[in-house]
Amino acid sequence: MDSAYCVPGTAIRFGWDPIAGLIPGVGDAATASFAVAVLYHAYRLGVPRVVLARMMLNTLIDLAAGLVPFAGDIADIAWKSNALNLALLERHERPGTEPSSGDWAVVLLAVVVIGGALALVLLSAATMAYGLIRPLI
Repeated sequence: MDSAYCVPGTAIRFGWDPIAGLIPGVGDAATASFAVAVLYHAYRLGVPRVVLARMMLNTLIDLAAGLVPFAGDIADIAWKSNALNLALLERHERPGTEPSSGDWAVVLLAVVVIGGALALVLLSAATMAYGLIRPLI
């Protein structure tokens, strides 16, 4: 999905992910379904939950970037989420393999960033609501 083909004369590799992403809407959903299959396989093998969360983040980043027309397809060439997920799966497929500190750091950073963004949205909504209600009080 990520590195089946090479641009001649360069080290740039790409696969079916950016090619399928050229089909609006359907392409990114189809490639995400393959990523879900890898996630399910990792779950069945007993990969630690933090590593599963990291794999989901890789897939969500790929899916979110792929939603932007054309620029998302270029991002698909740069961000190879399936290859990253496969490397994580190979590293943690054996039972008892502990997650690394990098796995925890990536997941915790994502929680902080997403939580901060959500807090900003809620704060903005509360400020707007207060601005609308204040003249009425």
